[in-house]
Amino acid sequence: MEKPYSPACERNRDAIRAVLETHFADRRQVLEIGSGTGQHAVHFAAALPALTWQCSDRTPNLPGIRMWLDEAALPNTPPPFALDVNGPWPTQRFDAVYSANTLHIMAWAEVERLFVRLPAVLTDQARVLIYGPFRIGGRHTSDSNAAFDTSLRTEAPHMGIRDLEAVNALAEAAGLRHLADIPMPANNRCQLWQTI
Repeated sequence: MEKPYSPACERNRDAIRAVLETHFADRRQVLEIGSGTGQHAVHFAAALPALTWQCSDRTPNLPGIRMWLDEAALPNTPPPFALDVNGPWPTQRFDAVYSANTLHIMAWAEVERLFVRLPAVLTDQARVLIYGPFRIGGRHTSDSNAAFDTSLRTEAPHMGIRDLEAVNALAEAAGLRHLADIPMPANNRCQLWQTI
């Protein structure tokens, strides 16, 4: 098997790392939901050695993630585990959760399920950071995001860029307070919440 590679991960990793260095500086246990290739995990765990970075994803993606983690051989990246929002969740609790470019891939019902299940894995004062494109006030923030949204919905009708207000309503219902909406390169954003 060839090690998976995402050019987008290479492009956005430093900008996201800067946000994590600010907002996860006092965190210790991070659960990454939807680790994808594993590239982000290796980059962030190397930059933030005080964090234990726990990868998770659907079972088919785990071998590729393991390849990245094994090659980096970092002491703060335990083996990845399977996590599908529709299935069983870990019993361990984390003081931070990170997820990138997942909400527009999941069906909306899965996004709802993600936020319903989050409280069970969060400690008090835990932080949740989600990176990706969002619509704001029912509008796309750029023409390129509008085109991306069209391509997603053409590929699979359940996918699409989500409305920030709708996502924030799910977060509030899960006991999360919105702390920041951080503009990022390429018309993406980081949304930061903390347990109340």
